[in-house]
Amino acid sequence: MEPPPPPPVDASPARGGLRDWLSLTKPGITALICLVAVGGFLLAAPRSIDLLRLGIVVGAGALASGGSAMLNHYLERESDRRMKRTRERPLAAERIASSGAAAGVGLALVGLGVGMASWLLNPLTGVSILLGALTYVVVYTAWLKPRSSWNIVIGGFAGSAPALAGGAAAVGSWTPGVLALALLVFLWTPPHFWSLALLLKDDYARAGLPMLPRMDDVGYSGRVVVVSAALLVPAAALVGAWGLVVLPVAVALVALGLVFVALTVPLWTEVSRATARRGFLFSGPYLLGVVVALAVNVPLVHLGLATGW
Repeated sequence: MEPPPPPPVDASPARGGLRDWLSLTKPGITALICLVAVGGFLLAAPRSIDLLRLGIVVGAGALASGGSAMLNHYLERESDRRMKRTRERPLAAERIASSGAAAGVGLALVGLGVGMASWLLNPLTGVSILLGALTYVVVYTAWLKPRSSWNIVIGGFAGSAPALAGGAAAVGSWTPGVLALALLVFLWTPPHFWSLALLLKDDYARAGLPMLPRMDDVGYSGRVVVVSAALLVPAAALVGAWGLVVLPVAVALVALGLVFVALTVPLWTEVSRATARRGFLFSGPYLLGVVVALAVNVPLVHLGLATGW
């Protein structure tokens, strides 16, 4: 006779444990924010990389991004409960007893990040980080997301702000190349999030969130994703023309955009989980590729091959 099976093990995280608090900072998004800041820093001053200043702006940006994510969790805890994808988040599932405490910690982290950047670097860096936090928390999360299907277009500035912060940390101003990079990230945000929204359109509808250009016409929405991805190509060309960028790197930036477009083109005629997934899965590596190209640009600029301003 076989022995009875062992009792099931409760593998759920501890209530209010460190893992829950860490997840409130949305580590994946925070990593992308830091990545964009690095890109702005490298583009602004490829001939003279001050690693201490780079570390400070990345640290300050991570604090503010993590704090903004906590405030996002706090504001969306009710709608998160209605979505399969988000209903197990710590505040939605009430694993953290006090949602107010999470909001308080979030505000403190944003203030700490902005203050750190303003004091240790310069006021423009702090302002850039603050603008990103306010756009994400107030404009996008609290105002536009529950009301407008174009929420992510305007909210996309939150992703652009780290590029501005990185540039300001490096040289104390927003150079033409950094502004072009901020534009590129701004244009990257819609195809990234709209591809996700196409994958999760039923979930968003269940939560009452209008996350597509037209929730009632996914065919139209698929074509919008393709057009928005196509805008990355001229934006990448501007980064190459306005930044201190060598020609091979400028070509690589444009090529990355063309690959993104090619992966989203099937959405023009067929919107399905498979076609939406291709663009979404490439969107993160695309942004990583842009920053890697800008990192490769640094030693090449020292060889005197730069073509930009």
